[in-house]
Amino acid sequence: MTGSARRLPLPDLAAMERLGQAIAAAVQPGDVVALSGSLGAGKTTLARAIIRALGHAGEVPSPSFAIIEVYDPPSVRLPLVHADFYRLKRPEEVEEIGLDDYREGAVLIAEWPDHAGGFAHEAGCLAVTLEFADEGRIAIVEEGSLWLGRMP
Repeated sequence: MTGSARRLPLPDLAAMERLGQAIAAAVQPGDVVALSGSLGAGKTTLARAIIRALGHAGEVPSPSFAIIEVYDPPSVRLPLVHADFYRLKRPEEVEEIGLDDYREGAVLIAEWPDHAGGFAHEAGCLAVTLEFADEGRIAIVEEGSLWLGRMP
């Protein structure tokens, strides 16, 4: 991470959608969008906004039980893996589910990234922590070095 976190107010669902659109416009294959926050903070809502902004017109199920949902062109602009690691008991389980195979050439949206050992050490990681605030929510955004200059 670059060390400087930005705090973005998310007063309503429209603001969450705009953040998802901004992230979708900037992602590149190999990137990780790591979504953290407490239960109900909006991780899946933001993931869905990103996936829709990448072109997916259908339903976007939460990968809570499947752990991984894969989206391929032409339904999205680029290959995408949406993972929810909440149910993992140990970070080593990501190897058992073959995460590296899914990630090759794709963007990874990772909910509960700490359950998978985290991704903040990767230069292509955009870490977004969602927190409740007096007026809706706030997103704390930290960019890996490969993200510098990509987010408006």
